[in-house]
Amino acid sequence: MKRKSGILSLVILVSINTVISRAQQKSNSSSELTTKQAGPGSAVVQGPDQENLGSFSIKNTQLLQVESMVGEKDDYPDFTRELIEVRWRAGDPIDLYVIKPRAVPKPPVVLYLYSYPSDTDRFRDNDYCRRITFKGYAAVGFVSALTGHRYHDRPMREWFVSQLPEALTKSVHDVQMVLRYLSERGDLDMDLVGIFGQGSGATIAILAATVTPQIRAVDALQPWGDWPTWLAHSSLIPESERPAYLKPEFLASVAPLDPVRRFGEVQTKDLHVQFVLDDTVTPADAVQHMKAAVPSSAKVAVYESKHQQHDALAGGRAFEWIKQQLRGSLAQPENAQGSGNLHRAQNERAQ
Repeated sequence: MKRKSGILSLVILVSINTVISRAQQKSNSSSELTTKQAGPGSAVVQGPDQENLGSFSIKNTQLLQVESMVGEKDDYPDFTRELIEVRWRAGDPIDLYVIKPRAVPKPPVVLYLYSYPSDTDRFRDNDYCRRITFKGYAAVGFVSALTGHRYHDRPMREWFVSQLPEALTKSVHDVQMVLRYLSERGDLDMDLVGIFGQGSGATIAILAATVTPQIRAVDALQPWGDWPTWLAHSSLIPESERPAYLKPEFLASVAPLDPVRRFGEVQTKDLHVQFVLDDTVTPADAVQHMKAAVPSSAKVAVYESKHQQHDALAGGRAFEWIKQQLRGSLAQPENAQGSGNLHRAQNERAQ
């Protein structure tokens, strides 16, 4: 009798463990993201996020924003600053800074996206915040995928360049999701949106502008691109890793992400591309190839050196061009209905 009771207990215990194991497997399969290849340079993330890395547009994906959380608010005489955590992917919360000028209802918006490996420190710098909100413009800043606080839970061999298709495409999706979040706030003029990007951030801005007509103006400072040349000569890449990035399969994976191929698809009304010839991160040969691909309708600036670039853009002048484009859009007929008086008032303040 005791033997039968022991056998029965063992059977019950095994059954319980089997049920628990299956429940854990089901939970893991629904929460973990797995990737399958969908052609060169593309992948579809399977899981709750359903993110299509084979497309720049979020129309082909199912990213859903969860409730945002306000981390902190700062009030100053000439601007306000909010740190907000937004998230539309499992395990990838984004620190978003929304910086607004004082006493300007629904100001125009400029997104600021800097190059890998820049972090968010500049958005906490009060002098910087005064410069980017000067003359009545809101500023929104965050860092790209696999950068700063968004780089975690990965082996060290995986970084921005080794995962370039993922890093760039996810960041292009982020631009669109950030614009969606800002539209839902209701306190910004989302008819007047621009992006200032630098380095890899400039590349992301260019790619985002191919699928986001809402973006009125893009100022791209020293974008990364012309991948065969950039990967062969960029000083950012460790020499020990360079051969892997020059293999045909890696070059094929990044080819669809090349500004040289995508400049002609930019839907933005105003495009400004700035190049620096002595920047070793983006070699001069890559600069020349990208410069040749920029549409004739765009404005191009070339600086012989970083010193010349600094002299030309210091003191907040780096942000003047994109503000001027949005300022000019205030007078467009499509904005005349309903909010015309507001736009004229903003225009007068900006002069």
